[in-house]
Amino acid sequence: MFDNLTRRISGIFSNLRRKGRLSEDDVKEVLREIRVALLEADVNFQVAKDFCKVVAERAVGEEVYGSLSADQTIVRIVRDTLVEFLRSDDAGFKWSPSPPTVVVLCGLQGSGKTTTAAKLAVWLQKQGKKPMLAACDIQRPAAVHQLEVLGESIGVPVFSLQDGTSPPLIARRALERAKFLMQDVLIVDSAGRLQIDAPLMDELQAIVREVRPSETFLVVDSTTGQEAVNVAQAFSERVQLTGSIFTKL
Repeated sequence: MFDNLTRRISGIFSNLRRKGRLSEDDVKEVLREIRVALLEADVNFQVAKDFCKVVAERAVGEEVYGSLSADQTIVRIVRDTLVEFLRSDDAGFKWSPSPPTVVVLCGLQGSGKTTTAAKLAVWLQKQGKKPMLAACDIQRPAAVHQLEVLGESIGVPVFSLQDGTSPPLIARRALERAKFLMQDVLIVDSAGRLQIDAPLMDELQAIVREVRPSETFLVVDSTTGQEAVNVAQAFSERVQLTGSIFTKL
């Protein structure tokens, strides 16, 4: 998605540079093409509209029309506005005052939660922390084994129970084990679930009640597009999400 959008906008800018002086109509045409490129990349219509409106207002403010450097100014305005729209405030990682800090990963099937759990553990190790992984996905065949293999490869302990124990109880026992081993962080890898699957959403709520996480991250496949907003809204109605992690960028 990002590659296609980059190619489209680069092509628009290439055509712009060949025009020399720009009229107001030239800039309007550029903005129309940018809006189309954003919509084709599955950017929300209102976001695309607001983006082009901000660029147009800034172009007027900098008096680009008729200037020999208008093309460079427009490119800069578009770039700066795009960075501004994509930027978010860094809230920082929420640490529990009494270790271990618990992190719950949730999301749809195939979004990359298990791999993300391992990557998050590696990141925490680099911060000087001692993470533990909890295998609470008993829905997907071989999910527990996958997490155990990943944990072994990065030197992180994995707590799992394959005796029919429910995921909420696995999470609670994993927390007890993490406390006993004096681990700094417990990362709970939960099963993928559709937001309309009431029993599995109830299970997720039960996991959260058992371990009271400091962070609950929604793991999202970045190719999901605008539907990711609906997914996030549905999950946040059942559990208190503290952030999102986008995979497959």
